[in-house]
Amino acid sequence: MLDTTPLIIAVDRFADRLRSAPQSRLQRGAAAEGLAAARELARRAQRIEAPDREPYVLPDAGLFTVGDQLAVAGRDLALALETAPSAELDEAVHWVNEAAARAFA
Repeated sequence: MLDTTPLIIAVDRFADRLRSAPQSRLQRGAAAEGLAAARELARRAQRIEAPDREPYVLPDAGLFTVGDQLAVAGRDLALALETAPSAELDEAVHWVNEAAARAFA
């Protein structure tokens, strides 16, 4: 079983920053970047779990929920990756860190 701790740490760090960000920062793009990240993580998890089905799009639930959406999508992906190749995990961790850097640049 693959250790997905690095992904969970990266996702939780990004989600916590989103949860604690002021509304003005969220409105300037951090929330949009967080939602894009959550949607991508959800898409990746769905592709692993149901490769023959078109992934559902995670809805936009608002500025103040994006941190929670990111955390849930990240943990869903971590569970899906437990049986996937480690390269997919490394790519996901790198992608989350890049998204966080863009959100809080």
